[in-house]
Amino acid sequence: MAIKYLDLKRINKSFGDDLFKSANKVLNSGWYLKGDETSAFENEFAEYVGTKYCIATGNGLDAITLILEAWKQMYGWTAGDEVIVPANTFIATVLAISRVGLKPILCDPHIDNPTIDEALIERCVTYRTKAIIPVHLYGQMCNMDAINKIARSHGLLVLEDACQAHGAIYNSSVGLELTSLFGKRAGNNSEAAAFSFYPGKNLGCMGDGGAVTTNNKELADYVRMLANYGQQQKYVHEYQGFNSRMDEVQAAILRVKLPRLDKDNARRLEIAHYYSTHICHPAVQILPFVGNNSHVYHVYAIKCRNRDRLREILAENGIETLIHYPIPVHRQEAYKEYATLHLPVSDNWAEEELSLPISPVMTDEEVNQVVDCINQNIF
Repeated sequence: MAIKYLDLKRINKSFGDDLFKSANKVLNSGWYLKGDETSAFENEFAEYVGTKYCIATGNGLDAITLILEAWKQMYGWTAGDEVIVPANTFIATVLAISRVGLKPILCDPHIDNPTIDEALIERCVTYRTKAIIPVHLYGQMCNMDAINKIARSHGLLVLEDACQAHGAIYNSSVGLELTSLFGKRAGNNSEAAAFSFYPGKNLGCMGDGGAVTTNNKELADYVRMLANYGQQQKYVHEYQGFNSRMDEVQAAILRVKLPRLDKDNARRLEIAHYYSTHICHPAVQILPFVGNNSHVYHVYAIKCRNRDRLREILAENGIETLIHYPIPVHRQEAYKEYATLHLPVSDNWAEEELSLPISPVMTDEEVNQVVDCINQNIF
């Protein structure tokens, strides 16, 4: 039985005719941008996250970019001012910093946790530092208490990159059922947050889409203007803005999927817990299970020194895997000026990380097949 890393067709099919009906409604409306569906989704997602404001954007990269550009305008930041960011992240997080003329300062993650190592952040702070971007990588939330404390002590802003953490809750109650009774969702633990709704995300549309969430009205107003060519009133441009708007079809699709997000995340947690407790190969490092449920397992990552051979064995048995991410930012040609940085933990993640199949529509039989294939082979 072949097992895809992520079967998007199967996931979307699980919604029955609802996705088709929602998209068809928009097609028949004759209104495709900045309409009722987008406005409704913004309100619903803000309520879900727990923030006062949500601004839909074209994608997650734009969401981060818009926040940083707005802060530059609001606080008079200048070119070359610095933003601390984990080196172990998808390059979009760093691209957004460069895109607005700021300087990325790369920081290593934890060795057994993919998120930024808060103990290393403070040594990255200089007189030019303006912000920290903690990335809730793979769906695992960062230590926001520690990061916010560091930020306050140095007068810095914090921007959550929540592009992989839809629905995750910081300091939630223990158990496999996510609840926000005692904690705040990803996207509501800092001054502002960015989300991506790329199709493969826990909450994904059928194209590109993103969002900014915040409780700051001034920032929300800036972001909304900047995302729409720098204008509030048509043809009256207050800023040199961007074109970053979610279309109505994507908003309608996300409105169908949002009510099921917690249920889908709960299934991901079940699968992750099974992997963590049943994979017992001595060559595989299982990452610590997060007891406070601040993980929604957008990615289920393991580490293995002979990662590439394990991946070959799984492929030979019809099991598709991915690597997140095989080349760290400081090893990319696009950031060759960072090539001399000593970031051994980021390099280690790139060398040993392997992402196993996980999705809310995986069956128990498929999960068992993955576990058995790992446990029963030599690599």
